[in-house]
Amino acid sequence: WHRCYCCTILEDEASHLDEMPLMMSEEGFENDESDYQTLPRARVNQRQRGLGWFLLGGWKILCTSCCEWLAHTCRRKKELKARTVWLGCPEKCEEKYPRNAIKNQKYNIFTFVPGVLYQQFKFFLNLYFLVVACSQFVPHVKIGYLYTYWAPLGFVLAVTMVREAVDEVRRYRRDKEMNSQLYSKLTVRGKVQVKSSDIQVGDLIIVEKVSLVLLMPVFFSSGACFIRTDQLDGETDWKLKVAVACTQRLPALGDLFSISAYVYAQKPLLDIHSFEGNFTREDTDPVIHESLSIENTLWASTVVASGTVIGVVIYTGKETRSVLNTSHAKNKVGLLDLELNRLTKALFLAQVVLSVVMVALQGFVGPWFRNLFRFTVLFSYIIPISLRVNLDMGKAAYGWMITKDENIPGTVVRTSTIPEELGRLVYLLTDKTGTLTQNEMIFKRLHLGTVSYGTDTMDEIQSHIVQSYVSSQSNGSSNSSTPSRKPQTAAPKVRKSVISRIHEAVKAIALCHNVTPVYESRTTVNGETEYTEADQDFSDDNRTYQASSPDEVALVRWTESVGLTLVNRDLTSMQLKTPAGQILTFHILQIFPFTSESKRMGIIVREEATGDITFYMKGADVAMTSIVQYNDWLEEECGNMAREGLRTLVVAKKSLSEEQYQDFENRYNQAKLSIHDRALKVAAVVESLEREMELLCLTGVEDQLQADVRPTLELLRNAGIKIWMLTGDKLETATCIAKSSHLVSRNQNIHIFRPVSNRGEAHLELNSFRRKHDCALVISGDSLEVCLRYYEHEFVELACQCPAVVCCRCSPTQKAQIVRLLQQHTANRTCAIGDGGNDVSMIQAADCGIGIEGKEGKQASLAADFSITQFKHIGRLLMVHGRNSYKRSAALGQFVMHRGLIISTMQAVFSSIFYFASVPLYQGFLMVGYATIYTMFPVFSLVLDQDVKPEMALLYPELYKDLTKVLALSFLFWFPTVHVSWGILMYGALLLFESEFVHVVAISFTALILTELLMVALTIRTWHWLMVVAEFFSLGCYVASLAFLNEYFDLAFITTPAFLWKVSVITVVSCLPLYIIKYLKRKFSPPSYSKLST
Repeated sequence: WHRCYCCTILEDEASHLDEMPLMMSEEGFENDESDYQTLPRARVNQRQRGLGWFLLGGWKILCTSCCEWLAHTCRRKKELKARTVWLGCPEKCEEKYPRNAIKNQKYNIFTFVPGVLYQQFKFFLNLYFLVVACSQFVPHVKIGYLYTYWAPLGFVLAVTMVREAVDEVRRYRRDKEMNSQLYSKLTVRGKVQVKSSDIQVGDLIIVEKVSLVLLMPVFFSSGACFIRTDQLDGETDWKLKVAVACTQRLPALGDLFSISAYVYAQKPLLDIHSFEGNFTREDTDPVIHESLSIENTLWASTVVASGTVIGVVIYTGKETRSVLNTSHAKNKVGLLDLELNRLTKALFLAQVVLSVVMVALQGFVGPWFRNLFRFTVLFSYIIPISLRVNLDMGKAAYGWMITKDENIPGTVVRTSTIPEELGRLVYLLTDKTGTLTQNEMIFKRLHLGTVSYGTDTMDEIQSHIVQSYVSSQSNGSSNSSTPSRKPQTAAPKVRKSVISRIHEAVKAIALCHNVTPVYESRTTVNGETEYTEADQDFSDDNRTYQASSPDEVALVRWTESVGLTLVNRDLTSMQLKTPAGQILTFHILQIFPFTSESKRMGIIVREEATGDITFYMKGADVAMTSIVQYNDWLEEECGNMAREGLRTLVVAKKSLSEEQYQDFENRYNQAKLSIHDRALKVAAVVESLEREMELLCLTGVEDQLQADVRPTLELLRNAGIKIWMLTGDKLETATCIAKSSHLVSRNQNIHIFRPVSNRGEAHLELNSFRRKHDCALVISGDSLEVCLRYYEHEFVELACQCPAVVCCRCSPTQKAQIVRLLQQHTANRTCAIGDGGNDVSMIQAADCGIGIEGKEGKQASLAADFSITQFKHIGRLLMVHGRNSYKRSAALGQFVMHRGLIISTMQAVFSSIFYFASVPLYQGFLMVGYATIYTMFPVFSLVLDQDVKPEMALLYPELYKDLTKVLALSFLFWFPTVHVSWGILMYGALLLFESEFVHVVAISFTALILTELLMVALTIRTWHWLMVVAEFFSLGCYVASLAFLNEYFDLAFITTPAFLWKVSVITVVSCLPLYIIKYLKRKFSPPSYSKLST
């Protein structure tokens, strides 16, 4: 009863915890009892959905949801099932599986036109003009000629369709290139070459170097191979894969077709770290069954490091792990476009109100509803259709400028619709492997306690190693691995001690690892492949190293450089070559692999020549400090190396007698046979050896950063951009890179989020993190998933306050999820940058995706909106091109809207003076010319304007921060200017025209053109020769066209001096308010860039 009662209490507490949110206020942490005394989160976040919610955007959400439900219903997505795959027999497959083809296209030949039209008319701006243009087919509401409405709309759609078609053709060509890659397919008749897109489930494929599109259980001669998974999970570690055992006994490859065998595989899943299946061979007695796991498979987008792999295809196309973890490409819309869309709605509302006022002043007489619609069409120029044309042409110009920038060579603009997004970013989410780092480890430091060796003193270590083995050989112990007690040199005792310690340290590093030397096949003159066996040829030119960690490869390469070379290794032994060319053989007795929990690895070896048994161990300082003998330097030196950005490993050894090892082996084997708590018992036996070990050395390895990563990250931080690093790598590696790249500054603390598995642990850990201030956060993918499940809003709120966030062990899906969380909770613009296939989902989910074309392939580069060749180029891409694109587009949009506002308000004044008649002030070609040839070129020349030089923008990144704080697209400045301008223009023209209506048209229209040209000139900050050409070309076109506008103007009147002085007076007076306002604004509220430009 007591036990049941306790369980009931625990369940009640857990349920009570599930109902309560995380306390986010500071007061809640001062009193522990009030930690849970808050309202349930469901009540706090509950949204009131009423009529206001519906009118302010709820209708759009409902319509979108209905469309998505309808599309989901129509697609009838096929349920994924487990499958049985016969070796080399695709025709035996019970179901039809997807083609093994890559497709990044948004449309096909049937959906292109409807899809593009939908993307255009879902914006209020274009839909509005479509309705206005269609209304001109109704005689009662027709205002002018049809071409004045349909020609601009058709031009906008034509430009958009051509641009989208060009982008689609480029995507198609890239996909075709990837799908046309050739692979060797094994058939009954031998090898045949097949395209990647023609590979089917059940085919036997031979992969020699790369495996970009397949998953396969492995069949190959040596029974094991190493693969790289950079593009799948971001890890550079080489992973060991094991072949199916029963296929290794076949004498030839062709015999795979003579057996009756099949693979039963689980249904396609997202998880890239597990696989369950069975291999069955039926033509034997008894039938052979062999279980398959992740160790027997190669996922799509992995790379075979060396050797040859023969495998049966299990998953293809969209059912592969890499594609399942990749989100579908979406049509990205810039924030500027959304803001213009909202402004368009506001202007439309003003247009309707103005039309209602006009009809009301008429007294609602006659067919007032028809007059209301005529006024609405008459004032339709408030929303200029040329806005889309100008902005789209401007975006094309920005893309061309980015591509042609010699300071960022190789940059490609793949999505030409969002260059302004580069100027409004707040969050940058970056991959680590291949993006911030080069995937190259270099040995930098060896510390022995009393002496430290760096890159400039490695020759001393080499001379000591040579001396130790030469001296031992001269004393008749050439087979011994220990240096002689009586070397020939008459060095002092301390010298002998250093030589001995270096010898032991280097030998420990050369033995304690999981590295395997590989000798690649060579091609003879006849084209035949000659396989070189490791035990026959130890040539240095033909040797490469494979390992599960790049750190270990760097250590073994370093021992080779100082004279002790690993030349051969198998499951039971390894061989080292000394500087004198002698081969030392060591038998591997036990290996204790590295795990994230233990943070160390160990190996027990027996030297063949002497029979000595030695236990070597290396690991992280936090794990090794309590294992090694007492010392006073390890902790301090580990801290010094970490501050230099080096990855440290502590190396130790322990000599064992034969009796000690036999006792250990018996206990170890007994623990491995245990049924209950096997892992704990095995760990306990191993820990019995890990006591009072002799500390040999401390090593420091540097993961080479990309060029100029540190100054680039500092530049971005000064620009107000918060940087998050999302990686699939280990926590220790990610933390080290965050320090070495200065993502986390030296004076900042790091809070490592402890692993959590349930709501209670997440609650306590978040409370602990809440008390920290100005510290970077490091969290693993598993803990992140738990926090987001229970405390999504609270976690994002805390994380956004951190100067930097590092998420390690992230799957591709989690990376995209983090991007979407920032978009939803912060409403800020996000940018994702990466270089591998595991970054594609993140890049496509971000508002702006940047891909780096690097060692991990082109997947990220092809899926991104912008492609660069080096990480450092992102600084200029954002600070210069992003900033200029946004400011130029904002100025361009303002001028185009100002042009429509001024013509509409002049129309309103004209109608109000002439008895509220719904008659257009300017008709036919005048309106078309005003929106195009008369003013378009000077206004469009604003895409060449710049407030500061590129060098200044890079030198003062704080200028970029202003763009995210102040809205560049603002009409608070334009409305008073517009009202003053149209008032002076219209009333001045009415006051000064002679007696005929055609005179007021001539005076006002000419003054309008001149005013627009002068306002552009007053706005320009940096003149370009094309701007001058545009101004004079537009003025010349207008003057030349006056000879052909006798339908609208009195040619005799416009050649008189009276016309000239009246137009000049109106133009000067109407431009004067703009100049005064600009002068006062610059005098009392100058922009930040004005201090730099003076």
